[in-house]
Amino acid sequence: MLHDLNSEALRFENRADAITKMIELLPVHQMCHEGWVVVAISAEGVPVAEGIAKKLGLGYDLLFTEAIYAPNNPECQIAMVSETEEIVIHTELVDSFGINLDFIYGEAHRKYEEKVLKYVYKYRKGDLIGSLKGKNVLLVDEGCETGLTVLTCIKTAISAGARSVSYATPVIASNVVAGLEAVVDEIFTVFRVANFVDVDFYYRTKEPLVQEAVKAIIEASSNYLPFQKTGEVKTCSILLK
Repeated sequence: MLHDLNSEALRFENRADAITKMIELLPVHQMCHEGWVVVAISAEGVPVAEGIAKKLGLGYDLLFTEAIYAPNNPECQIAMVSETEEIVIHTELVDSFGINLDFIYGEAHRKYEEKVLKYVYKYRKGDLIGSLKGKNVLLVDEGCETGLTVLTCIKTAISAGARSVSYATPVIASNVVAGLEAVVDEIFTVFRVANFVDVDFYYRTKEPLVQEAVKAIIEASSNYLPFQKTGEVKTCSILLK
């Protein structure tokens, strides 16, 4: 449903509230039957992925990306690079600022070497994401304002051989939806907001997530795929009911 106004009705109490409402929209029986893989596309998306995966008894992973900013504006994202070095460029911004593509590719390589690989070693023991081939993938985050991150992750999942790619997020800017619908199988969201403020606005209470908190969540999880023991099998809880 499209919401034109920003009001109290368009706000979640907290992350748990958002996760509960998200799960109500998901095709849980299909996901369980087909053994979908849930993938967080940001640190903030980890509690969402953990909540969905734990409720459904599915495995989840974490896909790493890093933003590339305009040379004269450190707050303006112009591109994104993923852990498999897939790059998505905000063409309109790049053209309007007259930014050279060599700058973008150079920054992408630098961010990949200096930041992305460190995340891969810290959160996946050095292995690039390998859980997507032939799988139905559900990318998740806690909100979507521009779509640049999810577009990068969609491209990465497709390149990794995913069978299908869907996207779930509690709240999304309505102008982003049209661009995403052309490249994903399904979009699941509670609120589509026309006059989007920022993700934090739509949560009454949302504690910031530091790296240590994210690491603690995945280390304590029995659903985080990279840390599972070899041969460990998940059984979808929905199918047992």
